[in-house]
Amino acid sequence: MHHQWLLLAACFWVIFMFMVASKFITLTFKDPDVYGVKQEPLMLTAMTKVEKIQVPEEKCLPEEFQPTGNVFSEDPMHQPLVHVKRIELLRNVCRDAALRNLSHTTVSKFVLDRIFVCDKHKILFCQTPKVGNTQWKKVLIVLNGAFSSIEEIPENIVHDHEKNGLPRLSSFSDSEIQKRLNLYFKFFIVRDPFERLISAFKDKFVHNPRFEPWYRHEIAPGIIRKYRKNRTETRGLQFEDFVRYLGDPNHRWLDVHFGDHIIHWVTYVELCAPCEITYSVIGHHETLEDDAPYILKEAGIDHLVSYPTIPPGITVYNKTKVERYFSGISKRDIRRLYAHFEGDFKLFGYREPDFLLN
Repeated sequence: MHHQWLLLAACFWVIFMFMVASKFITLTFKDPDVYGVKQEPLMLTAMTKVEKIQVPEEKCLPEEFQPTGNVFSEDPMHQPLVHVKRIELLRNVCRDAALRNLSHTTVSKFVLDRIFVCDKHKILFCQTPKVGNTQWKKVLIVLNGAFSSIEEIPENIVHDHEKNGLPRLSSFSDSEIQKRLNLYFKFFIVRDPFERLISAFKDKFVHNPRFEPWYRHEIAPGIIRKYRKNRTETRGLQFEDFVRYLGDPNHRWLDVHFGDHIIHWVTYVELCAPCEITYSVIGHHETLEDDAPYILKEAGIDHLVSYPTIPPGITVYNKTKVERYFSGISKRDIRRLYAHFEGDFKLFGYREPDFLLN
C-alpha cells in the first residue's frame, strides 16, 4: 500500500513539472512581433512603380519618418462606422476583377504630382480638383509654416507651387517616396462624379474666375472640332460637347495635347490611385462638415489648425442641377460617360443617376 501511494505521488509530480515546462516554453517562444501588439486588419499594400522597400522597425527609423497622428488607426473600433464602410467598400471594389480596368492604375509621376507633402506633420494629401481642394491646400500651407494662419494666405499664392511651400511627392527620391507612402497619414476628398464634372465645366469654360485663357482658347476649340455634332453652332463649348468628349473611349489622344489641365475632370482613380495606395481616410464633399474635423483629428493636427468655415448648403448634392445639365443630352452619350466614370461611382459608393435607370 505504501508503494502505491509513492507511485501515485510520483505521477502527480511528473504531471506538475510537465505543466510548468509547457508554460515556460510557450512564453519563451511566442512570436515577439505579435505578442503584446494589437493586430491590424488586412490592408492593401501600397504598390508603386517605385521598387518596394523593406521599412525598418519603428525604433530604427530616423525621426523624420516616425509615424504620426492616427496613421495606423484602421481598427474599426476606433473609427466612426461611416469611414469603416468607405474603406471596406473601396477594398472590395478594388478586388473586383470585372472592374479592374476602371479601378486600377499605375502610380506614375502624374499621380505623384497630385500628392502634396507635409513632412512636419507626416501628411500626404492627394489633390482632386473641384471638391474644395483650395481649402485643404491652405490648411497644409499653414502646417508647413509658410503662413501663420489661413486668413493671411493670398489667393494667388495657393496655387503657385513655387511659392506656397507645398512640395509634391514626385520631388523626392524613390526610397523617400516609398517611406512616405508607407508611414504618413494619407487622405483625399471625393464628390459625386457627375456633379464634379458640372463644376469643372462651369469653372473652366463658363466663369473662369482665375482667368486661365487656355481653357477657352485652346482646349474648348479642340473639343468642339472633334465632338460637336451641329457644325453650324457658333456658341462656345457646350456641356453636351464636354460630355461627348469625356465619354469617347478614344479621347486620350486629345488629353495628351491638353497636358495637366485635364486634372479638373479626369477620374479619381487616375488622380490618386486609390487601389494602389493605402489611404488612411477618404472624405466626401457631401459630408465635409463632419469629415473635415474628423480628418484633422485623425491626422493629429486638430489642435493646430481648423478647416475654413463652410458656407451653409454649399456641399449638399444638388440633384436638380445635375438633372438639368443632363436633360438635353442623349442617353447614349450619358451611358458612355458613365462607363468612363463607373470606377469612381463604384469605389466611393455613389449611386448611378436615376435618369440613366429610366
